[in-house]
Amino acid sequence: MLHLPVLRAGRSYRSLETATLTDIRSGEPVAEVSQANAGLIARDLRDPASRRRAVQALSSRELLDICKKAARLFAEGTLPAGDMQQSSDDYVCCLSSTTGMPEALCRANMGKIHFVLDQMETVLAGLTRGLDLSILDAGRGEQEGRQVSYLRQADMLGVILPSNSPGVHSLWIPSLPLKVPVVLRPGSREPWTPYRVVRALMAAGFPPDGIGFYPSGHDGAAEILLRSHRSMLFGDQATVRPWLHDPRVQIHGPGWSKVVLARDTAGQWEEHLDLMVSSIADNGGRSCINASGVWTTARGREIAEALAERLAAIPALPLDHPDARLAAFSSPDLAERLNSFIDQQLAVPGAEDVTARFRPGGRLARVGGLTFLLPTVIHCEDAGHPLARSEFLFPFAAVVETPQDELLGRMGPTLVCTALTGDPALARDLMDCPAIERLNLGPIPTSRVSWDQPHEGNLFEHLFKQRAFQAAGAGLAAVAGGA
Repeated sequence: MLHLPVLRAGRSYRSLETATLTDIRSGEPVAEVSQANAGLIARDLRDPASRRRAVQALSSRELLDICKKAARLFAEGTLPAGDMQQSSDDYVCCLSSTTGMPEALCRANMGKIHFVLDQMETVLAGLTRGLDLSILDAGRGEQEGRQVSYLRQADMLGVILPSNSPGVHSLWIPSLPLKVPVVLRPGSREPWTPYRVVRALMAAGFPPDGIGFYPSGHDGAAEILLRSHRSMLFGDQATVRPWLHDPRVQIHGPGWSKVVLARDTAGQWEEHLDLMVSSIADNGGRSCINASGVWTTARGREIAEALAERLAAIPALPLDHPDARLAAFSSPDLAERLNSFIDQQLAVPGAEDVTARFRPGGRLARVGGLTFLLPTVIHCEDAGHPLARSEFLFPFAAVVETPQDELLGRMGPTLVCTALTGDPALARDLMDCPAIERLNLGPIPTSRVSWDQPHEGNLFEHLFKQRAFQAAGAGLAAVAGGA
């Protein structure tokens, strides 16, 4: 059976403690994954500066070239998977079998990661706002006619990863060409993507000392967060809550993303139906950038019925079907609990599952030994209903009608807001709203990512800060001599 090791400074380590990954269809073992305990992680992370020095020896230009080579290797190459070799097709099959993500969506997410690696220069230009990366090589330089210097905030970036969607792995990769090593703790059912990215980077020439890969339990994840001066944490509300106010930790939790139809566009909602469907259902509804709410100033019931009719037509299909658009749940028990929870909330007056009118049977479906939750559209008469601001790991959206002057006060935290309006006053209020992380003004699906823009927070600003810097006389000669 395939074995995925711990990678200690890029070097394989087989642990006595292992976890078995199984195929969610058959229950058959797919891989054995070495587990790192907190003590091992603590020992390995005692001297992060030595790892950084290995990466610091390369120029930004060299690291960008490595990323471009790694892009092709990740998407097309045959790479080590423990003591075996794994083709890109093998990777897709393994990923799908343990996560429930359809193979077609796995390949689409591969494309996202390939793009970020291949176009890393564009990605970093967005994160750094066009900074000449040679300034990071030298520690200082000239920008727009003035001397600038940036101070690194961490010798390594700890990353606690999820299992819901492979595309999120594109978010930590820019740390490496920024010369900050990474320490990865993969999701329990999705070690495949970060491991393959790491192997592609090392095959392309990235220093092994700059990468750690530590499958582990919650104790290992906590150890990485505690020992990293900067980190990224992906998870649900319960997972991220203890770290919400720790400035060292960049939180990637629930998105509660929304499409907003203002007074001047709600009457033409039919023109935006495709956009709303895409925002809700792209990538199987598994991403934090999927819309979990459609907030409108009018026509809420009509919009809910039209969305429900379209989304109810998306079938649950086998994972290898080329048209599969829904992901299966790796835990049938979780799907059943979520289904029951939604039904319990529907017992609270003021909400209706409109999709129930357009499909036979219930929301829970079993196909070919797999468990799915089918797309669900809830019409909420009251913006305070508990389902009005809920988010789940499948295509789910609440359509909420509220007066425009109450809209921003009631929407709550929103990772991505697609606002359909030509009203300059509302556009300004949306731009000023601190609860909105990413704003799309105009017909842009919430699920469409612009890779030259920060996703959630800004990784560069998380890892670096601009310092006050002046040099003259002997000091200027000293820094010039060190260039």
